[in-house]
Amino acid sequence: MTKSDLIELVSNRLHLPKGKAESIVNCIFDSMEESLRKGERIEIRGFGSFEIRHYKSYEGRNPRTGDPVEVQPKRLPFFKVGKDLKERVNDGDGTDKPAPKPATATG
Repeated sequence: MTKSDLIELVSNRLHLPKGKAESIVNCIFDSMEESLRKGERIEIRGFGSFEIRHYKSYEGRNPRTGDPVEVQPKRLPFFKVGKDLKERVNDGDGTDKPAPKPATATG
């Protein structure tokens, strides 16, 4: 699903003009981004949580030349799936499960 798909879905489900639905989706994403920038954790019960993970600087390698490269410290967003979402996904319609193996005839 893309952001455009999400806007379309919100528009259809709530019977809103697409512009209004886009404003709602953008407001949610902007609010989440702002919270993460501040270092705040976001928890959506039944869905999951977002937090910032801090990584120290380290010496990496340029994959083309093999030369050492200093990698600066960084902060990256991390998502941890919630128990309820994990269960709902695993109890889904089964489209992502492998098809059962056909029985083999013994002769």
